[in-house]
Amino acid sequence: MSPECLDTCGPADTGLIQAANVDLKAFTEGFYQDICGAKLAPVLRNMKRMRQLGWWLEVTTLLIPGLNDSPRELADMAGFIAGELGADTPWHLSRFHPDYKMLDRPSTPQATLLGAREAGQAAGLRYVYIGNMLGPGYGDTHCPGCGVAVLEREGFHITGASLKQGHCPSCGEAVAGVWA
Repeated sequence: MSPECLDTCGPADTGLIQAANVDLKAFTEGFYQDICGAKLAPVLRNMKRMRQLGWWLEVTTLLIPGLNDSPRELADMAGFIAGELGADTPWHLSRFHPDYKMLDRPSTPQATLLGAREAGQAAGLRYVYIGNMLGPGYGDTHCPGCGVAVLEREGFHITGASLKQGHCPSCGEAVAGVWA
């Protein structure tokens, strides 16, 4: 999107869009140029602008073995999200599976996804999720105050919810999100 397009969509409280999920495919220009035929800088600029407009923003990264999953790149990406978009920005880490035009890579190892989640948490992100792989609590939302699971998920299904008007029922801490 161009800056003009974002501004035309307007602020969350009066504009056309209130929320977005952006794929941050990698954190190197090389990946964006070689794999996507695009540039990283406009993606980063747009995410910052979306946040300035007050949009609820979530970030998704598909971790592809050997292309965008180095510990350094993940730490840098997590640092950008926390520092520029805010600690309450959810980061969805998705497991890659060989398909279509990229059959030369294995599925993302569990250890890589867990390491990426740790990098996000170390950077200060309060909501880091692992997707495309079942595991204990990978998709759950935990209270940033006391750590209790306030939304439990399996795949795309909510299996348990204890939020009370956007707050943790155990400690009363506000849980970031858009709650209907």
